[in-house]
Amino acid sequence: MAKRSIEADRKARVEEMRRAQQAKERRRTLLIMGSAVLVIVILIGLVTFTIRDFLQDNPNDLEAVGVAAAEADCDAVTDDPADGVSVHVGPGTETPEMTRVEYDSVPPSHGEHYPAPVFPAQPFYTVDDREPMEALVHNLEHGYTVVWYAEDLPQAQVDELQTVSDLARSEDATGGGKFIVSPWDASYGELPEGRQVALSHWGAENGHRQLCGSVSGEVVQEFITDFPSSDSPEPNGQ
Repeated sequence: MAKRSIEADRKARVEEMRRAQQAKERRRTLLIMGSAVLVIVILIGLVTFTIRDFLQDNPNDLEAVGVAAAEADCDAVTDDPADGVSVHVGPGTETPEMTRVEYDSVPPSHGEHYPAPVFPAQPFYTVDDREPMEALVHNLEHGYTVVWYAEDLPQAQVDELQTVSDLARSEDATGGGKFIVSPWDASYGELPEGRQVALSHWGAENGHRQLCGSVSGEVVQEFITDFPSSDSPEPNGQ
């Protein structure tokens, strides 16, 4: 009996030691997990504050291009009574001989146009590869914003516009890329004196234009925000 009692006591002590060890390991595991969670929370907080501070100290990339809106010497945005929705001219239409449209504003913000828009459209064009005015007006009808620039715009500002064209296409307001920069064709009328950059958008009710003296990403940002691609006669067009 004594031997069995001693054996039982030994097993009880071993079991007690095993439970104590398990409890110690659980406490250790909980401590490690708690410390890890605390570190993660602290890191998330640091990242959040860093991002917040960065956004406060660094404006949207588009807005940072060129001069500030107050320095761009821009005219007020126009509200042009718009017509010409689905009025197609040129080859393949009822007026095949009409290959050129005389628009009622510089630059156009609406009007008759070719049957097909420019698609796929590049974000940026030069004098050597620009598309026909009448095709780009069709793009306007589909919700594009077109930024026109004078052919004698200083190269530094042309480079800024190329940057603008890439950045603006990533903006939600341009509907995934409905934004084009193209040189202005002065045969359709001279840009007003002192105005070397112009923005056009064909809204659902009115056309809109804004003419500026210099490139300003801030102006472009405000324009595409006020007149998104969804505000157009045919927003679902290519």
